[in-house]
Amino acid sequence: MASNPDRSAHFPRIEAKYGQPMSYWFDVMAQIRDRKYPEQIAFLRENHGFTQAHANAVVMYARGSTSARRFDDLSSYLDSLEPVKRATVSEIITTITDAQPDLEVVIAWNTPQVKHGDAYIFGVSAAKNHLLIAPWNVQVLEDFRPRLGGYTVNKKTIRVPSDWDVDRVLLLDLIGACIAATEKTPAG
Repeated sequence: MASNPDRSAHFPRIEAKYGQPMSYWFDVMAQIRDRKYPEQIAFLRENHGFTQAHANAVVMYARGSTSARRFDDLSSYLDSLEPVKRATVSEIITTITDAQPDLEVVIAWNTPQVKHGDAYIFGVSAAKNHLLIAPWNVQVLEDFRPRLGGYTVNKKTIRVPSDWDVDRVLLLDLIGACIAATEKTPAG
């Protein structure tokens, strides 16, 4: 889905899997248009066996959102953030790219992601009250857990304050470990 963010890309599969043309599903959506988003999703899942992804594609398209893409590049992502978060995310990305200029910063899943060749190795996203940084390798996260005592570590992410005084040593060590992990196990 990251390579084709258009919600309509799901439509041929939806028609094949659920046995009705999209016009039928848009008629269904018209009948439940006054319901809230979660209720519409639940309706499609419970009454028609939709997967979450297919239900989301139909509901969001019917609500006027034809694409899952919100940002075309890092600049547009940063422009969407309040100043403190913008400065911190920018510093995180700049720290990484200054130290590793061969890495590529892309927008995927509507957040900045860092790639090493074809492999995603690191991501950052802004939440309401904090930022999440994410090495794309669970083993790297586990290996670094002893150094992350001052942070909330989730299953795949590390929560840092919106105004994080970027720990450059930690960040670059994480990136180095992620690069090393991709070189041991190539993407593919």
